[in-house]
This record gives sequence, structure tokens and C-alpha cells, in this order.
Amino acid sequence: MNAKVLLAIVLVLTLTASIGHSQSNGFARLGSSAQGFKIPERGRSLSFPSDHGAHPDYRIEWWYVTANLEGEDGARYGAQWTLFRSALAPGVASGFADPQIWIGHAAVTTKSRQYIAERLSRGGVGQANVATNPFEAWIDDWTMKSFARAGADELDELLLRANGRDFRYSLTLRSKGPLVLQGDRGYSLKSASGQASYYYSQPFYQASGVIKVEGVEVVVSGQAWLDREWSSQPLASNQTGWDWFSLHFDNGEKLMLFRLRDNKDGFISANWIADDGKTTLISQNDIHLEPVRQAAVAGRTLPVAWRIQIPAYSLDITTRPLFDQAWMATKTPYWEGPIGFSGTATGVGYLEMTGY
Repeated sequence: MNAKVLLAIVLVLTLTASIGHSQSNGFARLGSSAQGFKIPERGRSLSFPSDHGAHPDYRIEWWYVTANLEGEDGARYGAQWTLFRSALAPGVASGFADPQIWIGHAAVTTKSRQYIAERLSRGGVGQANVATNPFEAWIDDWTMKSFARAGADELDELLLRANGRDFRYSLTLRSKGPLVLQGDRGYSLKSASGQASYYYSQPFYQASGVIKVEGVEVVVSGQAWLDREWSSQPLASNQTGWDWFSLHFDNGEKLMLFRLRDNKDGFISANWIADDGKTTLISQNDIHLEPVRQAAVAGRTLPVAWRIQIPAYSLDITTRPLFDQAWMATKTPYWEGPIGFSGTATGVGYLEMTGY
């Protein structure tokens, strides 16, 4: 057995132990005890650029970019780039004694296909990590790298690259607005019983670059959104997954909305983001969210189209997926894909659904 095969087996086993392999428990395990790990505290001020980097004393963390793109051929595309960090124990160490697991997901979505790839790495060997000053997140040859000018936030300008079987992309992201602190100044409540994360976004990227699918290169441009989140217990014990929306309105405003599902009504929260970056937190009592169309996906039934109503903003929209079968058939599978919406407002965005 060669070293690469052994490494792959070790990674699969440790990944399964840390976040679960099946869709039935892979996300529910995020509601298990956080004993030994740090937990988010309300009132802690986020600090940049240091908080762009890793937080190894917390159990789970991600650097997550989604992009709604249009090609010169007139077709619409979605692109995803994600680096997850999942800890078996707090802290770092050298070599294979390091308790950090790194997982990379990349995807390109078209109107007729979802192209996906997954990378796995154990920490401590240099194969994956996140650095600051300057910022770079990587796993193998996938990279999210800053080229921001001196004095600017390190996430203001990024180069994003990933590849997989039958696809690759290289995108340049330039922000046109400020970082957005989600929740209460970056403290994002996830349940009535107090589970929470630290959570901020950069939703104002203009994206441009090249996507290559099935050997054909297409020049693309559009909008992108980066989410940064870390926690040690982001779900309550009775929550099984989430439905998460990031929406770009045609008038320049944005909306982040999520529902964490449990055996009752779930926990819903949203953040309205003005075109200048000013935010307004919206409580679940002011949000109506319901699925309006189901589809058979990967042997299960999923709600792929949704109606979102927020009366305070005169919002009543219905979302539609670019591709119903936008399934991420990764070690812990989930649905992730670009959407459009119409009604009292129009625009594009992304939908993620986990735990189904």
C-alpha cells in the first residue's frame, strides 16, 4: 500500500469520525457536545485580518465562495469554492499529530449538469491551510489568494482557482462594498437554546474570469459572495440541517437568510444588507418561508423552489434553481446551486440545503 493510498484511507476514516459520513448524521453531529473546544461569545469584536485566518480551537470552520455568472455565450453558470476545517481536538501540531482535517469542495453548475470535486487533507503537512499577511487559503492546487492593494482589507480582491474532472475555473473577485458582520456584530445565533457561530460575509464581489467545462472555455462575469463562519456547536441537538439563501437583488441590495430545521417550526433568521453595506437583522417572526416545488434528487425529495416573504420590506419572491439536480455527492452530501428569483423583486443568488 503506497503512502497516498494510506493517506486517503486515514482521511476518510477521520473525516467520518469528525463530521459523519452519511447524510442522516453528517450535519446532526454538529449539534453534539462542544466539550474541550472554545465556543462563540456574544460581544467579542471580530478583528481583521487575523479573523480571516483559521481558528483551530473551534471545531468547525469554513471559507465559502459562491458565484452567479453569465458567459459570453449567454448561458448562466454557478461556481462554488469551499475550504472546510474540522477539528478532532483543539489546537495544532506538526505532521500527522495535527488534529485538523481540511476538506475542499468545488463545483460548476450549468442548466443541465453539476460538476463537482472534493479534496481531503490532514493538517500539519502543508497540503492545506489558511495564512494571513497576505491572505491565502489552499488545498492542493486549489487556491483563494489575495492580491489586494496595501492598506486594503485582504479579502477586497481575490484570485480563485479550482479544478475537477471535466471542469476548471479561474476567477478574479473585486469587492464593491464593505465586509458585513452577520447577526449581532458577527455573533450569529442558531437556536433558541443559544447555539451560535461567528459569521461574517463579503457579499459585494464583482467576478470575472474563465470557466472550462467539457473542454470548452467560456469567459464569464457576474456577482460573488464569500461567507466566513466558525463555531464548535453550530446546531442544537434536535436540529438536523439547514436551508440557507444568499440573494443579490438587481437594485444592489442583498439578503442572507437561513432556516435551521428541527422537529417543530425551526429557527429562522435573516439579515437585510443595503447597497452601502448597512445591515438590519430580521427576526423569524417577520419572515415567511415555504417550499413551493419538490424534486426527486439523489434518491430523496428536496424542496428546490421557495417562496420568501418579508412584509416589512414588501418582499414576496419565489426562487427557482438553475438546475434541480445540483447535488454535491461528497463525503457528507448536500444540495448547493445557483438560483434566480422574481416577484416584488428580481435577482440571483445561491441556495444550500443540508441534512436531507
